[in-house]
Amino acid sequence: MHSRLDACFAAAREEGRSLLVGYLPAGFPTVDGGIAAMRAMVEAGVDVVEVGLPYSDPTMDGPVIQDAADAALRGGVTTRDVLRTVEAVAATGAPILVMTYWNPVDRYGPARFAADLAAAGGAGTITPDLPPEEAGPWLAAAAEHGLDSVFLVAPSSSDERIERVAGIASGFVYAASLMGVTGARAQVGAQAAGLVDRVRAATALPVAVGLGVSTAAQAAEVAGFADGVIVGSALVRVLLDAERRGLGEQAALEGIRALAADLAAGVRGGVPASA
Repeated sequence: MHSRLDACFAAAREEGRSLLVGYLPAGFPTVDGGIAAMRAMVEAGVDVVEVGLPYSDPTMDGPVIQDAADAALRGGVTTRDVLRTVEAVAATGAPILVMTYWNPVDRYGPARFAADLAAAGGAGTITPDLPPEEAGPWLAAAAEHGLDSVFLVAPSSSDERIERVAGIASGFVYAASLMGVTGARAQVGAQAAGLVDRVRAATALPVAVGLGVSTAAQAAEVAGFADGVIVGSALVRVLLDAERRGLGEQAALEGIRALAADLAAGVRGGVPASA
């Protein structure tokens, strides 16, 4: 069975380019504000959207994403709000993934979450803290509803670990470019290209690189060796800065559109002057 992610990667390959995956947490600055920002990203050239499910103990997230997720939680965002966000953004036609730690899905009920995510038009999940050894119940529920299950590997992952992850993943494999938490960095991890090669030795699945990409130039660099480029913190920072400076929703959306368009140009091989 070919999923929406499969089709999206295939279309990008036909165009001779990488995919651009953009992340924002649901519920920030509000549920409707987050939906508007995600739709703006798609309009500006983001191919796949990661909708973050805000969580109180985010082991992988850096300070920027934590700040936005904390604000969303203080605003009362729920898993139902996350699913409403998925439904609204999926209406654009872009594949929508939920990026979530395992505990909220476990509490909601894996079978119920898979059914409700599919009903909302979601394409699958990214579960950074779900070990492959414990993923059986989720994989069964996801398969029943035609959802892709994306898992992460890191530079520290052994070849055996990469093979295990590649053996259960679908959609793509998420290659964390460096050790540590999420966040924009001056340089994308030097180990990223080597990690992509190691994953490709284990699977024919596409490999997307995340953690640290924040500019069009970095996106172009990663697009040179990966099938997908994942950007999160840099996009979240646009919304945080607009909120902190009291700029209003319109300015925030314009900022999101501008950065997303720059990044989209980067993965398509052109780096604009603003990069």
